[in-house]
Amino acid sequence: MEAAATHDWDPGFDQAFAGGDERVLAEAYRRLGPLVFTLALRSLGERSAADDVTQEVFIRAWKSRTTYRPEVARLPAWLVGITRNAISDALSERTRQRHLEQAAVQLVPDPSDAPEEGGVEAVADRLILDDELAHLGDPQQAILRLAFYDDLTHDQISSRLNLPLGTVKSHIRRSLARLRTRLEVEHGTP
Repeated sequence: MEAAATHDWDPGFDQAFAGGDERVLAEAYRRLGPLVFTLALRSLGERSAADDVTQEVFIRAWKSRTTYRPEVARLPAWLVGITRNAISDALSERTRQRHLEQAAVQLVPDPSDAPEEGGVEAVADRLILDDELAHLGDPQQAILRLAFYDDLTHDQISSRLNLPLGTVKSHIRRSLARLRTRLEVEHGTP
């Protein structure tokens, strides 16, 4: 399919795309969109996910057209590379979502048990916290996860991550302040 989609690809399109010609983007989408969609569908197994990846590939390509070098690769090959990255990102996001769903299921109390005081609120708080921790970069995210979920002390976190104790404490202090601000703004927490 790739050979058919690129067989009559005019090398002049590569230069025009790099120069910002939107007509070439439209032509690339018309000719190469089915290839991108098929690669995504084979990897992801869902039409809607393949549609999303196809759209994402062409958005990424257009946004990063200034980094495209026609002398290094033809546009179809470059788009296939972007497709592989977008598929990988989609698979990673799917895995992350599954982990969050599994964590949520584990947090939901068994209906046969007597409901705990604030059980639903605790689950909601945990989900909000997980989401907010995902916005932190490393090592802040790793440090707070070890502190919140593994209940490790500052010393233990320092040893486990091979970071100076002062650095761990600083990251915790700044990250907690950032989380507090985000929670207050986004979730109306007093």
